[in-house]
Amino acid sequence: MSISYIAYFLSWKFIGILPNRVAYSLSGWAADQITVRNGKGVKRLRFNYARVHPEFSELQLEEAVKKGMRSYLRYWTDTFRLPKWSDEKIVSTVQVTNDHYLRDAMKVGKGCIVSLPHAGNWDHAGAYYCKTGAPIVTVAEHLQPEKLFRKFLKYRESLGMEVLDASARSLATLSQRLRQGRLVALVADRDLSQNGIAVELCGYPARMPGGPALLSLQTGAPLITAYVTYSEYGLRIHFEGPIHIPDTGSQSEKVSAMIQETATRLERHLKESITDWHMLQRIWVDGDFEIHND
Repeated sequence: MSISYIAYFLSWKFIGILPNRVAYSLSGWAADQITVRNGKGVKRLRFNYARVHPEFSELQLEEAVKKGMRSYLRYWTDTFRLPKWSDEKIVSTVQVTNDHYLRDAMKVGKGCIVSLPHAGNWDHAGAYYCKTGAPIVTVAEHLQPEKLFRKFLKYRESLGMEVLDASARSLATLSQRLRQGRLVALVADRDLSQNGIAVELCGYPARMPGGPALLSLQTGAPLITAYVTYSEYGLRIHFEGPIHIPDTGSQSEKVSAMIQETATRLERHLKESITDWHMLQRIWVDGDFEIHND
C-alpha cells in the first residue's frame, strides 16, 4: 500500500469527523506552512499567477499565492468532508448565475456540455447538480496507485455522478449520454498531450482538450462554460452561454475556434478571480523556467 494512498485514506477518515472550525483552521494553517516551504507546486502556482497578472508587485503576487494555497487546501478539506454533508447543505451552500443555459438545454432533451477549469470545488458543484435533478457524467484521469483511483471513483459516484475512466472509448460513451439528454461536465483547462488544441491564454501558447468542442459538433449539444469560486457561505458558479459554432471551416478548424473561445473566457475569469484557480501544474507550453526546490 503506497504512502499517498495511506495519507488520503487517513485524511478522509479523520478530517471528515473533526469539528468544522477545527478542520478549516487546520486547513489554513497547513496551507501557510506549505507556502512557506515553497516547494515545486507552490513555485508553479506562483509562475502561473504571474503570467495571468504580470502587473502584480512582488507583494501582491505573494499575497495571491498565499490565498491560492488556502483555497486549494479548502478544496481538499471540503473533499474529505463532503460525503458526510446532508443534501440540504450541499444545495444551500451553492449560488448559481445563469443556470438557465444548462437547465433549458436539459428540458428539451438536447443534453449539455459544461467546460470548466480547476477552480473552486468542482466536486461540490457536481454534487449540487446531481441533487437538483441534473445528474452529471464526467471523466476521471486514471491515477496511480490503482487503489487511490478507485477511492476517488467511489467518492464521486457517492455524490451521484457517473464517472468514466479517461480512454479513447470515453468520448463515444459521452456522445451516447448526450444523445440521451444528459449533462456532461469536463474539467478542461489543461492538456499537454500531442492531441491538445493550441490556444493563446494570457498572451502565451497553451493547450486545452478538444473533447468538449468535438462532442458539441458531433451531438448538437450546446457547449457552455463555467467558473467556480469560493465565497464565505460556500460556492458561486457562473455560467456563460453556448460557445458559437463557426459556420464555415473544417471540423478541426471549428474545434480550434471553439476551444480558443473557452480559453478567452477562462482568461477573463482568471483576471477577475485568480486565487480560486488551483493550477499547481504546467499549463503553458512555451519555453518554461526550471523549477528547483530550495
